[in-house]
Amino acid sequence: MFKKLDKLVIKAFVGPFIATFFITVLVLLMQFFWLWIDDFVGKGLGIGIVLKFIWYQSSVLVTLALPLAVLLSSLMTFGNLGESFELVAIKSSGISLLRFMRPLFIISILICGVAFLFSNYIIPVANLKSRTLLADIVQAQPAFDLKEGVFYDKIPGFAIKIGKKEANDTVIRDVIIYEKNDVFQDNFIIARKGLMTVSSDKRFLEFNLLDGWRYEERGDKYGSLRTDYIRLGFKEYKKQFDLSTLGFSSRTPDSVNKNNERMYSMRQLDKAIDSFEKENAGLYQQMERTLYTSLPFTSFFDTLGKRKLPTDTSALTKKAKKYEQLLPDSARQVVHDRALGQVIALRSQLESSLLNMNDREKTLRKHKIEWHRKIVLSLACLVLFLIGAPLGSIIRKGGLGSPLIFAIIFFMIFYFATTTGEKFAKENTLTPFTGMWLATFVLVPVGLFLTYKAMRDSQLFNKEWYHRYIKRLGISIRRFTKRKEAVND
Repeated sequence: MFKKLDKLVIKAFVGPFIATFFITVLVLLMQFFWLWIDDFVGKGLGIGIVLKFIWYQSSVLVTLALPLAVLLSSLMTFGNLGESFELVAIKSSGISLLRFMRPLFIISILICGVAFLFSNYIIPVANLKSRTLLADIVQAQPAFDLKEGVFYDKIPGFAIKIGKKEANDTVIRDVIIYEKNDVFQDNFIIARKGLMTVSSDKRFLEFNLLDGWRYEERGDKYGSLRTDYIRLGFKEYKKQFDLSTLGFSSRTPDSVNKNNERMYSMRQLDKAIDSFEKENAGLYQQMERTLYTSLPFTSFFDTLGKRKLPTDTSALTKKAKKYEQLLPDSARQVVHDRALGQVIALRSQLESSLLNMNDREKTLRKHKIEWHRKIVLSLACLVLFLIGAPLGSIIRKGGLGSPLIFAIIFFMIFYFATTTGEKFAKENTLTPFTGMWLATFVLVPVGLFLTYKAMRDSQLFNKEWYHRYIKRLGISIRRFTKRKEAVND
């Protein structure tokens, strides 16, 4: 019976999990495109480039979509079983809620393992390729698109305006072309009409202009008065424009972004963290040695850091109320200026060293944050299951109504707690461990509390129970008021 029961709950979980997982990935992907839509439109990107980027970015979003899918599907599963009174029948037969949750608990652990392997081996590669491809798309110039009555200046060195285009986009009228070949002279061409074609390899734009004039100014960069102004009339004039600088024409190699911490596996992060810690410790020691050697009085310290006096202590034992009394008048200003200059140089050196060490410490914290992220996002599947399963058995509502609302609320708590903890960790307000595990520390007690309530058939989210409780409370208050009035009388 127990094996059939396990199959029942697993079958009830698998369908919603697969559906919610792909829906979640789609929603997160649409959110990403909503932020970057301006950089994708008008670039002349092929369908292959767009599909490749969607594939890479979807892989990056898997570890964020899995916890939400587990939370929502576990809520729907136990909510549906509670709404159809199957959960009540199972409890009445003597099977506890923890026993009923056991198969999905094991499934959640397996999902955590899959999420970790995905995060450690696949996401770094997908992150590298998607980031490189996104940078190429953002830096690419808009594809060639001439509009009537508007100057087009995306081709370097030219500005083109067309008064009117025929329906076939080949015949053009009232053409103006500005050529900026030099900083001091602008040449331009005016034509009544012409033909516009693009070469077969889409690299060159060719204008075959008819009935126009070419105006050219010749001079020198020194502003001399020897300037020639040339006007050339033509019946036919051919002009070519190089379109190779437009659109998505070249790819940046993936090796450009390979040193980012998000592109590392845990083994690579361990090596990088160990290297940074050793280098930072060495730099601290070097900075300390440089600081002490630049100060003359450090020669009076032995290897243990204790002060030792010179053999002739007459100058030190001389009675004086002020330091200036130990120096002659002629040497005081010189000593003061030399000491001030040494302090200023030392301060500048320390500020420069401090900025360098802060940058290195920040880089080290980023690597530690990424190391913890791989574990936190994987374990989040289990943490959110411990919230979704008991919460679904308490609310006893299936479908996408109440479960979706509760899933969004708890996922937003998890997401904002993780984001806030990561921000504090980067700013060194919290340690990387505390910052990245902040959401887990918050949600695990909530999950244990909901499990405790679900095991005792709590009415935590039953509004009718609250109505009855408030009604009983009102009756008790009225009775107490009447008794108090009777005692006073």
